[in-house]
Amino acid sequence: MSRTLGLLLGFAADRLLGDPRRLHPVAGFGQVAARAETRLYDDTRAAGTAYTVLLVGSATAAGVVAERLTQGRPVARTLLTAAATWAVLGGRSLEREAEVMAGFLEEKDLPQARARLGHLCSRDATDLEADELARATVESVAENTSDAAVAPLLWGGLLGIPGLIGYRAANTLDAMVGYKSAKYRNFGWASARFDDLVNLLPARACAVLTGAVSGRPREVWRIWQRDAPKHPSPNAGPVEAAFAGALGLRLGGTNTYGDEVEDRGTLGDGIPPAVADIRRTATLARRVSYAAAATAAILALRPKKWRPVSAVLRTQGEERVCT
Repeated sequence: MSRTLGLLLGFAADRLLGDPRRLHPVAGFGQVAARAETRLYDDTRAAGTAYTVLLVGSATAAGVVAERLTQGRPVARTLLTAAATWAVLGGRSLEREAEVMAGFLEEKDLPQARARLGHLCSRDATDLEADELARATVESVAENTSDAAVAPLLWGGLLGIPGLIGYRAANTLDAMVGYKSAKYRNFGWASARFDDLVNLLPARACAVLTGAVSGRPREVWRIWQRDAPKHPSPNAGPVEAAFAGALGLRLGGTNTYGDEVEDRGTLGDGIPPAVADIRRTATLARRVSYAAAATAAILALRPKKWRPVSAVLRTQGEERVCT
């Protein structure tokens, strides 16, 4: 129960407060990672792998130590799990960014909207008009609903504090060095591939939850299965396709990231996103987050160990003999 209560309390804190305003643990980890990069950087996959193993491994180990220290102390375990959950979640802040973008675009303030898009993604917004800014926002909210809410909650439900902290460490490194560029093509390879690995199941769980809470599970499944393979990301594809099916929109297209141009295919059968669709997307993201919290709570309540039937029968037999 400590893990379940901690996850739910941390989720409630994120819903009420958003990200911590000061001394954010994830920002602190990012600073440590940046300093480690200056010492370990080399334009090789081996150097990047060592960097990823060191930082993700250290964060996960810290989570293991935290759980060991609170073993047999349910109140402390609950509070520590709640704090870790609050620190790694970003669902409420994601919705706030979407609302800010919607406000700028509704007021037709394109310069402010272009400047603000960097809070959601690394896409080059220099020449984007209102409809492309709306598409960028909808796609970013969809993808980050999985990364900022669903995935950390599910890993927390499965593995507790080590799962929460370890996942956020991996996702942070991917955001820092995992994108394709001349500098990080080799060094960031391990961080990007590991982030892909830890998001494989959560991204598909996010797509399933999206279909469930939207009331359009068949349409979401159809679009997901048909269009997700067109997306270059193995995890963003299912999530964005699911949101496209749930919202009745058409997502995807050509995006520019620094010196990289990426074709994300076409996802969905509807019309391209408009400004009004940003708030619809934020509402859907919120519902998916609540469903993910419920799912994580159920995962946390599962029995820790399943005894084989043969062991149960043998124990019962021994009890009968003793009697």
